[in-house]
Amino acid sequence: MAITRQDLEADRLRASLDSTPVASSLLSEEALERSLQAALDARPDTPELHGDVWLFGYGSLIWNPMVVHTERRLATVHGYHRGFYLYSRINRGTWDNPGLVLGLDRGGSCHGMVFRIPAHVVEAEFRVLWRREMMTGAYHPRWLRVKLDGGAAPQHALAFVMNRQHEAYAGRLPDDRVVACLRRACGLYGPAREYLHQTLLGLATHGVDDPYLGRLWRQVQQADAGPSTAAA
Repeated sequence: MAITRQDLEADRLRASLDSTPVASSLLSEEALERSLQAALDARPDTPELHGDVWLFGYGSLIWNPMVVHTERRLATVHGYHRGFYLYSRINRGTWDNPGLVLGLDRGGSCHGMVFRIPAHVVEAEFRVLWRREMMTGAYHPRWLRVKLDGGAAPQHALAFVMNRQHEAYAGRLPDDRVVACLRRACGLYGPAREYLHQTLLGLATHGVDDPYLGRLWRQVQQADAGPSTAAA
């Protein structure tokens, strides 16, 4: 089953999970709405954007943003880095066989994409985003300072950073544990390994090399090929 934008608009993802073991981990609709409104209220005042906002993508948003946008650009966030820090029991795994997905955690820097969302659809597009990214409260929505590619003045963009207090926060795992999760897990959005591969390809399409993701993908391929190749 692949989740579409239409599923999120109709809130079908929540409905599909109501009778599953993950139901107890879902934020209530009221809590989700409060989080959404808090982010909207905190959006920075940037006169030159005329009410538009930037969204920073560092994982699946890079290659499958699902939101209406008028512009996309390479951008860098300093003070956070990308890593497989979140166990996924919905999108890329199950309750019994969790996968892993990316999160922004403190320290370092992260290259990604920013998407400009027009002012007149910001609330509607954010609601789609919240139903996709915030169902369990595993992230904190934050307006982060981003440096846009091409020498433009720094901007602020909404990003989803790790909630370290969340029960699904994995912390820094050894490569072999990450690779094992990515190889075997599959959720409502598809296989965890596909998530890694598509993110790597999405960055490469825009000229960005991520050594961490590249190293993990090579290890996934080596594990697929068997012990003799992995040891070569």
